[in-house]
Amino acid sequence: MASGALALVLHGHLPYVRSRRADSLEEDWFFQALVESYLPLLGALDRCRRTPGLTPRLTMSLSPTLLSLLTDPLLLQRFPGWLARRRALLDHAQPEEQAAAAHLDQHLEQQLRRFEALGGQPLKGFRTLLEAGVLDLLTCSASHGYLPLLRDPPQAVQAQLRTAVREHERLLGQKPSGIWLAECAYFEGLDAELARVGLRYAVLDAHGLLHALPRPRYGVYAPICSPGGVAFFGRDSEATLPVWSASDGYPGHGSYREFHRDLGWDLPEAAVAAAGLPGQRPLGLKLRRVSGEGIPLDAKEPYDPAAARTTVRDHASHYVEGRLQQLQQLTQVMDRPALLVAPFDAELFGHWWFEGPAFLEAVLQGGAAAGLSFVRLRDALADQPQLQVCRPSPSSWGQGGYHGYWLNRSNDWVVPRWHRAAMAMVAATRQWRGRGEGPERRLLRQAGRELLLAQASDWSFILRAGTTTELARDRIERHLERFQRLLAGLPGPTQVPVDPTWLGAVEAEDALFPSLDPDDWAGEP
Repeated sequence: MASGALALVLHGHLPYVRSRRADSLEEDWFFQALVESYLPLLGALDRCRRTPGLTPRLTMSLSPTLLSLLTDPLLLQRFPGWLARRRALLDHAQPEEQAAAAHLDQHLEQQLRRFEALGGQPLKGFRTLLEAGVLDLLTCSASHGYLPLLRDPPQAVQAQLRTAVREHERLLGQKPSGIWLAECAYFEGLDAELARVGLRYAVLDAHGLLHALPRPRYGVYAPICSPGGVAFFGRDSEATLPVWSASDGYPGHGSYREFHRDLGWDLPEAAVAAAGLPGQRPLGLKLRRVSGEGIPLDAKEPYDPAAARTTVRDHASHYVEGRLQQLQQLTQVMDRPALLVAPFDAELFGHWWFEGPAFLEAVLQGGAAAGLSFVRLRDALADQPQLQVCRPSPSSWGQGGYHGYWLNRSNDWVVPRWHRAAMAMVAATRQWRGRGEGPERRLLRQAGRELLLAQASDWSFILRAGTTTELARDRIERHLERFQRLLAGLPGPTQVPVDPTWLGAVEAEDALFPSLDPDDWAGEP
């Protein structure tokens, strides 16, 4: 980092969308993310790793719920068939879409081959990159819980964090030292909770540092250390805006693939049904390009892969040049190497922006050739002189910068229900702590899973965004109802015995976090 460096950070996350039904809408979320983002990203990073003289460095979080999906035997068994049913629909492309359809079919075939080369276990690819030193893998709160809204009681935060750390170590072979805070959300005192479970660094939005006390001397261009002994990095807007903004950034270019025009809507319902699919909906089969500003969806032009590749190279060069200029300017006003932290949702690369993985690969390749240094967050900490001690500001990277997107008229009804459920869990675990692995422990363990799943920030986000709100409300209600039924099954004057068949079905459906420990809610003995 002699003249500064760029830290690219990708946040990999999906809610727990395992479904008993094949081809469910929730299952589509996972498979589309797998084939459009996670497998292509693995391919791009592996090619960079194998390039002579190139040492790619990247930080990435894998949320515990995403890790559960990436290792779920049922989902991974279903994936090839899910992919085959969609590829068959490419035969229905219009004549002017044939080139785009052939390109997409080739892309899907490549991802299937990568999946098979990993033995049907995508997590192996991430472990390989971790062990090779390419990736610094962070954890996240267990179910992507929005921690500022869960802080009362504090055991709810600890359960999210402790479950996450254990699952990360179980599946990746080493304890995480860093965490991606869900939605980059921070509240005063969270640093102490992180330190208690061995987590030493995290990323905040810019104002989490810029409004810190005292104000950081280097702004967002160097990490700070909180009073609790946790380092915090700040998002640099200049390094992120060109990539994530569809209106002002690269993804909105006319030659790139159009996200909203999908063959699932274009084809007659009968053709979709003939392919064995349950009805019209987005299928991830997109054969048109953005085309130009203001052009309606039905007038979008066919996708041209060659033109998109040229644009990717141009944009990657422009991005690298911009970061080099930034670092050069910062070198003139800082007495230490500047650090540019550029965090993004991982699914921006591939799912939302189809060319994103190719862009990332071109940035890593072209940046190295141009003298741009890339650094993982853990290495950036090791390279830093003594950090300034500051109290980070409560913040998030959501709209408005604080907590309003997850606490408003559309979703605030769930917060008191989270609170009551967490208090009930604390009371129950304290009552039954230390009594061995009896049937009560089994009920408490599954109750913990249901409570964590009900706390996922994804459902609050969907309620606020107004998309698939019925599904989000159903998920919250389902998990809380199961939670209450499980606690009611504990021995006591108001016990309602739990049907063993029902319990087995719930355990099979919500089959995640095998390392969950109910005592996390009990607090200190």
